[in-house]
Amino acid sequence: MARSTLRAAAFGLALAIGAATPALAQDNMRQGIVQSPIVTIEVDRLYSSSDFGQKTSAALDAAGATIAAENRRIEAELTAEEKSLTEKRRSMDPVAFRKLADAFDIKVQDLRDAQDSKARKLGNVSEERRREFISSAEPVLAQLMREAGALAILDQRSVFLSAGAIDITDAAIERLNDVLDDPEPLPDFSGDDESAQEPDTQAGPLKP
Repeated sequence: MARSTLRAAAFGLALAIGAATPALAQDNMRQGIVQSPIVTIEVDRLYSSSDFGQKTSAALDAAGATIAAENRRIEAELTAEEKSLTEKRRSMDPVAFRKLADAFDIKVQDLRDAQDSKARKLGNVSEERRREFISSAEPVLAQLMREAGALAILDQRSVFLSAGAIDITDAAIERLNDVLDDPEPLPDFSGDDESAQEPDTQAGPLKP
């Protein structure tokens, strides 16, 4: 649903423009910009092959690995604690044992909730960084569309058949790599859940 919304917002646009002059058309052809009333783009590759997308993916993978390592450590600690509690049961008063068991159950649930919250926040950051990228990419894509003399950019996956020459994905990636700043560092997901920062939802600025 989120990706469909992004495609509709970013690539369903159709900007009416005047026809390019012959001189501009020739200049654009020399720069490898196809001249066509319709151009296409591969949305996923635009993001995943850009410097911004690759650096974001690497950071997200690292954060996910950290959370997974935390999960394994917590599981091992809880398993040991549960074993110790079971051994104490034989020598403890049942009422006292029940209090310890209840406290352990609450601890397990709290830790599970905290780790699940981190995983959800990581997923939210992934979507938010993608939206940042699309928002910052729109003016660059609009400029490429004007240079191509096109009236619209279509998502390649929504096109039944087209000539490969009208795909401007590679040109768009090259332009975006030149003008987009690196993504902001991710929030720290390694600490307590309460200390995890909320992700920055501001779009990444263009380079001057």
